[in-house]
Amino acid sequence: MRWRLSHRFDPAALPLANRQYNRQTPDSPQFVPPGRCIVLVADRAVWVTSWPYYAQHRWAGAWINTLFRKECGGLASEFILEAIAATRFFWSPPALGIVTFVAPDAIRHKRDPGRCYRRAGFLVDGVTEVRRRLALRLTPEAMPKPEPPLGATLPLFPCP
Repeated sequence: MRWRLSHRFDPAALPLANRQYNRQTPDSPQFVPPGRCIVLVADRAVWVTSWPYYAQHRWAGAWINTLFRKECGGLASEFILEAIAATRFFWSPPALGIVTFVAPDAIRHKRDPGRCYRRAGFLVDGVTEVRRRLALRLTPEAMPKPEPPLGATLPLFPCP
């Protein structure tokens, strides 16, 4: 496991978060949307799984990968799968699994937008209505087994 548990105000992760194309308020000390979240950091990488209480899209109730930025070596798909395993250490996956949204026009041109997610097992699950983002989803059955991130401790009480 390369991921270490962090928090939504981690100053070491902020520069990476600021370089992500979907960052709405650069340099704000908090880089995670409201709601439940798991923030993971690795050497020059950051991952956020959000679990909003309220969402206005057809994937409401799913975990949302709101931030993944990697500026180091290694396969991005392996980072993604480890981050999902770390998230599962804390939460049981919802029926819809985890969703990420990719803006094909905002990333480097690739044959398959979201290629690293596709290599991790995500499948195309539609396009958002508002910003026309490509939705990629991984079902709970396709997720890796739970694995604790570095710095995690077992919870005293079971989490939802």
